Formats: sequence, C-alpha cells, structure tokens
Amino acid sequence: MRVPAIPRPRSLAGQLFAMQAVLIAVVVAGYALFMYVNDRDQAEDAATSQARAVARSVADAPSVREAIGTADPTARLQPYALRVQRDTGVDFVTIMNPQGIRWTHPDRTQIGKRFLGHIGPAQHGRTFTETYTGTLGASVRAVTPVWNGNRVVGLVSAGIRVEAISKRVADQVTALLGVAASALALGAVGTYVVNARLRRHTHGMNATELSHMHDYHQAALHAVREGLLMLDGQYRVALINDGGRELLGVGPEEVVGRSVADLGLPAPLTGALLASEPRVDEVHLTADRVLVVNTSPVSGGERRGTVVTLRDVTELQSLMGELDSERGFTQALRSQAHEAANRLHTVVSLIELGRAEEAVDFATAELELAQALTDQVVAAVSEPVLAALLLGKTAQANERGVELVVSDDSRLDDGLLPESLSARDLVTILGNLIDNAVDAAQGSVRARVTVTAYTEGAELVMRVADTGPGVDPGHAELVFQRGFSTKPAGPGGRGLGLALVRQAVTRHGGTLSVAEAAGGGAEFEVRLPLGGAVTGGTGGRGDV
Repeated sequence: MRVPAIPRPRSLAGQLFAMQAVLIAVVVAGYALFMYVNDRDQAEDAATSQARAVARSVADAPSVREAIGTADPTARLQPYALRVQRDTGVDFVTIMNPQGIRWTHPDRTQIGKRFLGHIGPAQHGRTFTETYTGTLGASVRAVTPVWNGNRVVGLVSAGIRVEAISKRVADQVTALLGVAASALALGAVGTYVVNARLRRHTHGMNATELSHMHDYHQAALHAVREGLLMLDGQYRVALINDGGRELLGVGPEEVVGRSVADLGLPAPLTGALLASEPRVDEVHLTADRVLVVNTSPVSGGERRGTVVTLRDVTELQSLMGELDSERGFTQALRSQAHEAANRLHTVVSLIELGRAEEAVDFATAELELAQALTDQVVAAVSEPVLAALLLGKTAQANERGVELVVSDDSRLDDGLLPESLSARDLVTILGNLIDNAVDAAQGSVRARVTVTAYTEGAELVMRVADTGPGVDPGHAELVFQRGFSTKPAGPGGRGLGLALVRQAVTRHGGTLSVAEAAGGGAEFEVRLPLGGAVTGGTGGRGDV
C-alpha cells in the first residue's frame, strides 16, 4: 500500500511572500474603498454646493425679478434658464412662482405644472438642499427664494442628477483602480524580489527547519572537542566554540566581533588565520600547545569569511618525538648488533687460529671502551632520564659520523629535578637541541657536539655546542620560530624542533638563547628555574 506523501511546509520565504502579498492586497483594497467612499461624498458635496451657487445666482439676477413681474414670465425666463443650465453644467434650472408652478423646465411639456419636491422652507425665505426624485430622476437640488424687496415673488431650483454624480465618481474610481493596481503590482514585485533574496539566504527552508538547524548547530558546536573558529570577511571573529577558546587560550571575555590580530596569538598563527589562501594541516605553536590548523575560505561570488579548525596534537607531538628517539635507538642498536657480530666473528676466528690470548685482548678492549663511555656519562649526569637520553644520542651521533661528548663541567645528580619539570619536557628540550646540533655538525671537519649540564644557584643550565656553520646573528630570534630552517624540508617539514624547545622552556619560566661557540659553530643555552628543588648545596657547578 502506497503511503501518501506528506506535503512539505512552505519555505520561510514563501510564507513571508504570501503574508506580505495578502497584507499589501488588503491595504490597497482598503485604501481604494476609503478613497471611493471619500470621492463619492466629495462628489455629492461638490454637486450640492454647485446647485446652491447656481440657484442663488439665478435668484439674485435683476433680469429674473423683472421677468417675473411681466404678464408672460416664461417667454423671457425659459431661454435664460436653458443658457444658465448649459453654461454651469447643471442638469436643470427651474424657476417657479411661490406656489410651485413652473415657469421654466428643460422639458417644455412640464412648464405650467407643479414642481416635484419640497418648497416649504424656500417659501419662508430659506435656501435648502435635498435629494429628490423628480421628472428627470433622482437629483441633488437646491431651492432658494427670489426676493423683491421684502416679498418672495418666486422660487428657483437648480439640480444635478444622481446618475451624473455617479458617473463622475465612476471616472475617479477608474483612475483610482489604476493607481491601486499599479501600487499592488509594484508591491508584489518588490515583495517577490526581497523574498527571492531571502529564499537564497535561507536555502528554501521553512521556519521549523531553520529552528532545528539552529538547535543542531548549537549542539554540534559545543559537542566537538576540536576548536572551531569562524571569521567574517574582515577577519573578525564571528563564532568560536568552547574548544576553540581553550586551544587558543582566550579567556571568558567576549571575543566575537574582535579582529584576529587583536587576540594576542603568536605571529605565525595570526598570519595563518589572516591568509587568504587555504591552509591544510599546518602545525603552529601557542604558549603551551601544538596545534594543527586548517583554514577554508567561505565564498559565494564574494569572500564571506573563513572557517578555521584547530586540533590539539601536543601529546601526539611529544609521543612522536619519543617515537623518533626510539627509532634512533633501534637503528643504533641494530648497527651496534651488526658491529658486535663482526667483532664476535673476529674473536671466533682468532680462537680458531689458535690465538686465544689475542682474542681475549681484543674482546676486553671493546668492552672497556663501551664501559668507559657509560661510566663517563653516568658520572657526569646521574639523573637517569638525561643519562639514558645522552647514551642513546651518543650512539645515534656516532652512526652519523658525529662525536657526542659530555663536558667535564657537567654535574647533575639524581633526585635534583623538581616534579614540575617532567622527564618528557627534559627529553623535548635536550633531545631537540642535540638533534639540531648533530644535523649542523654532520659533514664538518672533526664533527663534534658537546653537551654540558649543571646547576647554578636555583637554575638548571644546559648547553649544547656544535662544530657546524653556526647561526647568523640576524637569525638569532628567527631560529626559534616554527617553520624556520636552513635545511631542505623533509616529508614531515622542518623548523619545529627548536620551536618546541622554546615552547617548553617558556612554559617552565626559563630562558633560551643562542650564541657562537668557542670553537666555531653554534651554542644553545637553556636556563630553567629549579625552585625549591635545589637544597643542601652551595649552588656551584659541581656542588649540588
């Protein structure tokens, strides 16, 4: 059985159009009716005034009084009455004796007969008007006395037929209907244009659908964990969700309507938000977060704004750094396993050749070399996380032809670091500085990276120096910005490591600087406050 389709409600624009069309039609019709009644009343008033004026003019004419005094008033009054009737546009001018017997009439057969209508007030000397049906039909008429001294010697009646008045009103109504029709058509066209524009903006949805869309929009806006930011055509914040406020670090104050440039965001991030071209999966840093930013312009014939999505990858970036370190360790272990296999084969071969003493000496020398490296690192830096990091980075650097050494000035005991300074942040800071130094030193003559770590007063000092080309003094600040690098970009991009270092150092209230190393190359120095963690020492390099 086929279920009949439920008709879809009219769109909001269609409902408004219908309502406005009906409203305009009612207003125009009401105005037309008002004007018709008003014009009819005005036409009747005008006809009454005209009839009164004609009647009084005839009654006041001296020639009329003279003619009334003759033996045959009709002979002189009939031509006069017809001439006045023609010149003034009235339908009849009747002159009669005080008893109402006609001396004049448009129809000569009616002369000598009694006037049809009231004449009492005029007989008593008063002018009056009335609507009465006479020989010519219904008419608006005025009746006035003719005075000769103090005596009424005759009566004059002038009138206009109601049919003629109706014709005048009909002519005015025709013009009025034309104006009303034009106004209605113009209003309909204007309403259609406005509602067509409204229909485009509302995409043909009705009020219920718009209400539901608003509810869904608000629910989705506050439900998503990612940051969502919408900018208008002038790059002002038009909308921001809770996630966007949290990721950008903007407070509870009202930011809608403010320019992106006034939000106090880092310059690279602000530049990305103000860019006219779309940005795809760009990594940007804030004070304490790593964000992936995507922007997409919204256009519809003209630029209407920008949609920005923000994803927090701080933890992911940190895990990726740890994963890279683990990969490096794995590669170093694989390489060392290969070298150990070669050495083991050498030992076995020496034994097979009957040179047992030389085999023992060879194996002992290799063990002493590896143990010496471990003892050197652990003696200088007994903090387990940093010690493990330095041992791993030493093996990685060795595989790339770079010697990594821990300076004799280094001294960092276990248990010294405060809980607020996490091992992950230490790995981020020192690991990225060492990676950057190894990249710079690789390929140079006697490539070396020197690491120094010690405490000085209430600060943890870490220095990483390399034998690379160094840093241009003009780029001393730029090297810490995301995206800056003097090396070709890899698959994952470059210029993020030092930016992450700066972010971590700033988060802990420390300082980061770069200068020229003593033997050439660059030297990066990090100073982190230890707070109350430094106890029981003099604050020197070796005394903790």
